[in-house]
Amino acid sequence: MNKLKITYWITTGIFSAMMLFSATMYFTSPDMAQTFEHLGFPDYFRIELGIAKIIGVLLLLAPFTGRLKEWVYAGFTINMISGGIAHAAAGDPISAILTPLIFLGVLVVSYVTLQKLDDEIEPAFVTQLIGSTS
Repeated sequence: MNKLKITYWITTGIFSAMMLFSATMYFTSPDMAQTFEHLGFPDYFRIELGIAKIIGVLLLLAPFTGRLKEWVYAGFTINMISGGIAHAAAGDPISAILTPLIFLGVLVVSYVTLQKLDDEIEPAFVTQLIGSTS
């Protein structure tokens, strides 16, 4: 396994684990319910977001690329940016503001390495499909 694949799976695994952990907390933690209330969100949004995160993680880890995977990355990007903004607007400590932005950085590394892996795979597939010209 090359460095690019290792980087992709480590960053994707870390991000996915964090999203699954936070989704679980959304469903089980009274403190998390209070946090959502503090941020000004209705309680049902916490449940919707937890479900969306679980679906997103399943799609993020699924062995395919393409438009749907792009939408998964976009959704998580919006979620992480919105999390930072929500904590800033609520006057939370800098650590609460930076945490989603740090995980956004991990997500960006995952996305960039996936794109590089796709660039490596696609030319090899085309060469196999049409044959070598040399």
